[in-house]
Amino acid sequence: MRLSSIKKTDVANGPGIRVSIFVSGCRHLCKGCFNSDIWDFKKGEEFTENDIEEILCLAGKEYIQGVTLLGGEPLDPMNTKGILKIVKSLREKLPNKDIWCFTGFMYEYILDVMIPIYPEIGEILSLVDVLIDGRFEIDYLDLKLKFRGSKNQRVIDLRKTEKSNEIVWALPPEDGIDKYVELKDRELMEKSLDRIIRKGFQR
Repeated sequence: MRLSSIKKTDVANGPGIRVSIFVSGCRHLCKGCFNSDIWDFKKGEEFTENDIEEILCLAGKEYIQGVTLLGGEPLDPMNTKGILKIVKSLREKLPNKDIWCFTGFMYEYILDVMIPIYPEIGEILSLVDVLIDGRFEIDYLDLKLKFRGSKNQRVIDLRKTEKSNEIVWALPPEDGIDKYVELKDRELMEKSLDRIIRKGFQR
């Protein structure tokens, strides 16, 4: 895994003041993506143990509410081993900080297809508090949305969702489900990546 950047004080990608970790590499290639310059998995610097220490130091500051993982695609199998190290370290050293994660994959697809092939993704989700799922769709762009770019994306409270076996939003209705639009071709969203994910590949 390679890191594109670490933003020390971010207020756009989750509640409060946060440390945001931008990983390199993404296969979704969403039209209109604001981070298309880091689609390449070779961008940025190789992730090391020193980066974990830096993240813990930054996130440990009193005014930091939590850490957000984004990119790039944090849950791409090329990145998940590094992401798992980060979230495990955060939970061990800073258990009171919340962890948010952005992904272009749909939550249901992650559960049904990805976790059986890449078990570490299940471990990651067990340590993450909130998941923002779904590709960025420029046709559903809404600049007034909270913590996401397009109306098809969801802000999921993972612990409550696990308990209820249905999607539970981490935002109040007026900021979340009331503004959500489910894509008609939702089942086709992962089509371009499905062969790669199901087959697996050398990391």
